[in-house]
Amino acid sequence: MSNVTRTWKLNGKSVTVRAPAGRRLLDVLRDDLGLTGSKESCGEGECGACTVLVDDEPMVSCLIPVGQLPNGTEILTIEGIARKAAGRVIQQAYIECGAVQCGFCIPGMVVSSYALLQRNPKPSTRAIRDALAGNLCRCTGYAKIIQAVKLAATRLAKRTR
Repeated sequence: MSNVTRTWKLNGKSVTVRAPAGRRLLDVLRDDLGLTGSKESCGEGECGACTVLVDDEPMVSCLIPVGQLPNGTEILTIEGIARKAAGRVIQQAYIECGAVQCGFCIPGMVVSSYALLQRNPKPSTRAIRDALAGNLCRCTGYAKIIQAVKLAATRLAKRTR
């Protein structure tokens, strides 16, 4: 397969990558760019551990060939979200609610939570469940994760008043 060269906005900065068109975004992020927050678990798009935002939409990076991401695509990983005030609020809420156990799924959960709260600052429990449906957790049972997203939403709402 032939190589492609792509220039994206990654975590707010311009980055140019050259890779085989079929290479997975997850591999480029982790192996080429050193952004290891997105995890590989299933490699089949089922678990959500590798979730990133592509043009503001949560997507599993293990299924995205770099050749399908045109120049100018905006990609936000857990590393970029962690640098944002809202991202820090979400991460702190996860910690305070005890929503982090083994931690493997948490980067994908936080990315999905961030995307939800950007488009819906006062989500219902159903909306939170729907937003996190693509993220699997084997440890928590989700109750504390839902609690954390609600806490983050409340705190973010207070900051914008």
